[in-house]
Amino acid sequence: MSVTIVGFERKTNLKTKEPYSVLVLQGNAEVLKSKATSRPYVSARKTTIPCALDDVLAKSLIGQTLPGSIEKIATTPFEVKLPTGKKVKISHTFQYIPDAEKSEQM
Repeated sequence: MSVTIVGFERKTNLKTKEPYSVLVLQGNAEVLKSKATSRPYVSARKTTIPCALDDVLAKSLIGQTLPGSIEKIATTPFEVKLPTGKKVKISHTFQYIPDAEKSEQM
């Protein structure tokens, strides 16, 4: 499997206020079933990973693929406010798992 680099973002560490860069990764499209309506819809998992590249090189990687997948990982539940104002409780996150790590876990 592979994931695609679909973006680059600059962020700020909340504790140290230091800027850092991340690459935005996206997995393959998958058909899911809505919990509310039971109707199918298409989505793709997304996550970010930190990078130690300058902005020009990081942006040049957009469109390239990396071996691995984006896995759903259980986490301590937290609340998120959606753009609509609705609050939802989340108990998972998505994490990039390189192919090398997957073979080590098996």
